[in-house]
Amino acid sequence: MAGSTHALRTADVAARAMAARKRIPPGLESWRRFRRHRMAVVSTTILVLIILAVVLGPLWWQVPINDIDFTARLAGPSWQHPFGTDDLGQDLLARLLYGGRISLAVGLAAMLVAVIAGTIVGALSGISRGSVDAALMWLTDLFLSLPQLPLLLLIIYLFRDSLKALAGPEAGVYVLIVAVIGGFRWMPVARLVRAQFFSLREKEFVEAARALGASTTRQVVRHILPNALGPVIVAGTIEVAAAIIAESTLSFLGLGFPPDIPTWGRLLYDAKDYLDIAPHWALFPGAAIFLAVLTINFIGDGLRDTLDPRKVM
Repeated sequence: MAGSTHALRTADVAARAMAARKRIPPGLESWRRFRRHRMAVVSTTILVLIILAVVLGPLWWQVPINDIDFTARLAGPSWQHPFGTDDLGQDLLARLLYGGRISLAVGLAAMLVAVIAGTIVGALSGISRGSVDAALMWLTDLFLSLPQLPLLLLIIYLFRDSLKALAGPEAGVYVLIVAVIGGFRWMPVARLVRAQFFSLREKEFVEAARALGASTTRQVVRHILPNALGPVIVAGTIEVAAAIIAESTLSFLGLGFPPDIPTWGRLLYDAKDYLDIAPHWALFPGAAIFLAVLTINFIGDGLRDTLDPRKVM
């Protein structure tokens, strides 16, 4: 009798706990799970500080990025120039803050291009059968087999001048770099979305919607795609980091933005000949790239754990 009473109490406590958990809003539950990933929380704080610095920093540090002072050439960090100066005496803090806007904007925009294109291709492939799926996956495999960096360099070399003349030196190169980087980063997203569609389109709620007469478009938009967005969001964070590195690589190779536009990669390219006498010139932009990429990767890890329904935290 005592054993049965204890079992009933245990079942009642478990039922109350499940009912309390069900009353928790999904957003609050996601934040609770994300908050337990300490490195993701710390990385989010650092990334927010970086974004606020590059967006609001120039309002506080109002030093012109092209202000030349030959008397302060290659000066180390000081109160007047906290990050030092370059070979023309230009303030590196001002140029780092200005270039951060461009580098982060390229990363976010290229990520959006890759995610949107990959989601469309993956959704069409995942909901289709037969020749459509085979053709789209053949196209995806074709892009995966292409050597990305040589093609990036070739395309930018061929079309950079024409886009500069059409849209200006900064806007033209920005559009070209975003389109090229995003155009060569959509394939992993497409494969991921296709795999999610293959799994979800056989679930009971999709079959129920199909039995009730829902069209294919409605099945995709209302039932399958919302449930497939979790892994896509995680993949998007990875694409931001990859795009920032790709833009920095192009600028370091001298095929990115013009020399007077100080992106983080361009600052590294300009500093490569002065590493022995002015290491601070390369240290600060390199640290900015490192911190941005590292924090975005940790945030992606936290989102992966948060959005994984199989992981109990």
